[in-house]
Amino acid sequence: MSTFPNLKKFSHLSATFFGVGLLPFAPGTWGSFAALILFFGFIYFQVSFFNFLFIFLLFSLASILICEIASKDLLERDHKAIVIDEVAGAWLSFLFIPTLGIYNFSTSEWQKESYLAAMIFFVLFRFFDILKPHPISMIDKKFKSGFGIVLDDLVAGVFAGLTLLGGNFFLQIF
Repeated sequence: MSTFPNLKKFSHLSATFFGVGLLPFAPGTWGSFAALILFFGFIYFQVSFFNFLFIFLLFSLASILICEIASKDLLERDHKAIVIDEVAGAWLSFLFIPTLGIYNFSTSEWQKESYLAAMIFFVLFRFFDILKPHPISMIDKKFKSGFGIVLDDLVAGVFAGLTLLGGNFFLQIF
């Protein structure tokens, strides 16, 4: 078994999201925060929803492959320094923003409320990723592959998205 992470290996460097997973105290939160900051860049530069969706899909597939390769020789497959899965999960929650009515499909523009929505999704995603309610906990325990490492975070992203959608339905936050 090799030492993890060896940042000279591209799979390890990528799995730690270029070293973000090595930050002390709650590396998963740091990885999710990096996802939030990158998404703020997408909003600022008005990257269209469909382009972001395409980026997300490619990133998620790459994350599965990277996690599979990087964790191949690890006893603890979902090592705490692996945070690329948190980035994918947080980005999935951000895909719910247009359903809140704060993205204009006709002009492909994010509205200023998108920043607030992304921050709320970040908090909700971290809540579900840490708490791991069923079925997230089952996925985390049963699937010990690259797919499983990423899948539990993707499901947490869906939980975060659905929670804010439900909350917005009753409270009219947006």
